[in-house]
Amino acid sequence: MATSRISTTTARGSGKTGRTNDPERTMANILEVATREFGEKGLAGARIDAIADATHTSKRMIYYYFGSKEGLYLAVLEEAYRRMRVQEAALHLEDLPPEEALRRLVAYTFDHHRSNEPFIRLVMSENIHRGQYLARSRVIQELNVPAITAVRALYERGVAQGVFRPGIDPLDLHASISALAFFSVSNRHTFDLIFKRDSTDPEVVRRRRDEVVEMVVRYVRADQPARA
Repeated sequence: MATSRISTTTARGSGKTGRTNDPERTMANILEVATREFGEKGLAGARIDAIADATHTSKRMIYYYFGSKEGLYLAVLEEAYRRMRVQEAALHLEDLPPEEALRRLVAYTFDHHRSNEPFIRLVMSENIHRGQYLARSRVIQELNVPAITAVRALYERGVAQGVFRPGIDPLDLHASISALAFFSVSNRHTFDLIFKRDSTDPEVVRRRRDEVVEMVVRYVRADQPARA
């Protein structure tokens, strides 16, 4: 992600654009607005002019901070993943019994995706691009290593205590949790239209959340048959 490099004089700008001498706050505001813009319209459809207008800055300033439209898009991806991983770390899964920790992780993932639809759209957009922008980011690669490490530690702790069955790849477990939570947002509109259901109804959300948590927990429990 681009780092702050604006001098006080330059960052102050003019009253017309509403810039301040607080580059970090300006960049955070740009990222927040850009997340919605890229999430709604994708990389191709998003407009830097719209982001500049909404943040009371200028295209020139955005390019100065982030280098290009693609640079801003990548910074948005990095910030989205960073926020999610910071929140995951705050769950303190290592302090909980294995099954309780797994329940908390699955519930968190479901809730995060439900409340961050722009993130889901960003991931969908990046998959359309076959991950070509994400592949440029060492930051995202480094952010996701602790996530898999945490799942592996949680799972292996459960196996050692006889709570979880052996034979499950932690990366596959992570993928299954992500897939179940992701689908509830990524396919919400088409699913609701086809099956005439309102998946935004609080009771529907609560029931689906509980089902997803229970499916993952039952899958890994030691009372389930081990894989061949």
